[in-house]
Amino acid sequence: MASLRRLFPLCSSSINRALFSASEAREGFGGSFFRGYSVIASSEQTVLRPDDDCGQVAADSFITDDEIGKIRHEFDAARQCFHKIPKVLKEMPKMNPKGIYVNKNLRLDNIQVYGFDYDYTLAHYSANLQSLIYDLAKEHMVNELRYPEVCMKFKYDPTFPIRGLYYDRSKGCLLKLDFFGSIEPDGCYFGRRKLSRKEIEELYGTRHIGRDQARGLVGLMDFFCFSEACLIADVVQHFVDAKLEFDTSYIYEDVNRAIQHVHRSGFAHRGILADPHRYLVKNGELLRFLRMLREKGKKLFLLTNSPYYFVDGGMRFMLEDSLGYKDSWRELFDVVIAKAKKPEFYTSEHPFRCYDTEKDTLAYTKVDAFLPNKIYYHGCLKSFLQITKWNGPEVIYFGDHLFSDLRGPSKAGWRTAAIIHELESEIHIQNEDSYRFEQAKFHITQELLGKLHSTVAQSQRCETYKSLFEELNEERQNARSMMRGMFNRSFGATFLTDTGQESAFAYHIHQYADVYTSKPENFLFYPPEAWLQSPFDIKIMPHHVKVPSTLFEN
Repeated sequence: MASLRRLFPLCSSSINRALFSASEAREGFGGSFFRGYSVIASSEQTVLRPDDDCGQVAADSFITDDEIGKIRHEFDAARQCFHKIPKVLKEMPKMNPKGIYVNKNLRLDNIQVYGFDYDYTLAHYSANLQSLIYDLAKEHMVNELRYPEVCMKFKYDPTFPIRGLYYDRSKGCLLKLDFFGSIEPDGCYFGRRKLSRKEIEELYGTRHIGRDQARGLVGLMDFFCFSEACLIADVVQHFVDAKLEFDTSYIYEDVNRAIQHVHRSGFAHRGILADPHRYLVKNGELLRFLRMLREKGKKLFLLTNSPYYFVDGGMRFMLEDSLGYKDSWRELFDVVIAKAKKPEFYTSEHPFRCYDTEKDTLAYTKVDAFLPNKIYYHGCLKSFLQITKWNGPEVIYFGDHLFSDLRGPSKAGWRTAAIIHELESEIHIQNEDSYRFEQAKFHITQELLGKLHSTVAQSQRCETYKSLFEELNEERQNARSMMRGMFNRSFGATFLTDTGQESAFAYHIHQYADVYTSKPENFLFYPPEAWLQSPFDIKIMPHHVKVPSTLFEN
């Protein structure tokens, strides 16, 4: 933000004061606090509508057309710059798609132990995996749960879901929520049909989801939830089109059961290992990162819910071009734990069992030490800490699932790193001049709308006001639509809503992840003794840059 101040010097206008004012703490989704937008920006929470009647204007609060004209002049002056991208925009700093973004200060020199999840953390998958999971799940629903045979014709649509959606079991809607628990106006789908604002109001009464309603929501937070969200929407849409009666909670239960079956039965695991070139991405940089940690004297452990044979097959494939002929990926880790049953691992008292990789059996002897080159199943955090003597603050754990992977470690005192693969692509889009151009247009029209409403009393909203309001609102809607279209066509960006608020997914990242990045090996770009500090002046997620309205000032 400091660099923005150098590029766009502050002036005395209310727009600039609003843009760079210190953000106030505001209650977040779930009841905690976070850095928010300015008051003007938060006015987007409601739909702004002009009154039909001007009413009697009180003498002591009379607003002349000249004062509305000042806002009109600011708008017209800004619109003159809307025809081309300002040169100064190209000089704005770009965010690093492979950067590490910090919610809570982290000194890497204090970290002595690095722990990793496997799926979507160490293992990088191609987009083909979602189609595999989707197809296996729909087959289970048709063959075992007796869903209509026509469901076999469904195809996974990668352009539909994003991570961080919620499914309302009672109403059957897929929802994208903002940081404060409100439904995004264009982020509510029943089946594959987007509901209008009016339909959302009729269904929920208000866009804000209260605590009682939140209990009926299911968060879809990890990468495997892409196929789940798409299959839920497709099944709901089929029942609607076929005019069949159904209970929306049963749809979720059956789809979730089918997705869980795909994983627990091993169908997905065997499908991946049968054609690893189709589903897995080789990654020599990961090996370089793990070896660097070992050379620095760090302890490493692998903690995953996947079975050992699947992890072993995947690691061998991903690292085969980088590992020596006689080297084993297991030598990189001090402890390897499979089938850990997270998140129960963090709260249960399940004992560890030593796994025999040759016989595919579990030993009956008590595990009171982790031996080199041994594999362990199940277990719990309590026993893990007793055996290793690794203290919480010196441990950092990497995972992709905010609830299953990171919530437990965060509460236990471990430091946490969220791996969010789509972060790279979203930062690339946000770095584009075209996106930042629309963002600046959105901000200036948003701020002028706020200024118009704070200046003009309700009783004084006459034709001059209505005309300006409609033009500002149309310009804001156009900018919002352009930004949204650069991301997912159905739900927009993962981290932001169309209104500029952070999403509920972003809230959970802030809550459970000390740092976040797209891949573990991005840590190679930072010294192992680095101090990672949260930006002191941010209003939104650390990887976001807010393009100021001063971009269009003459």
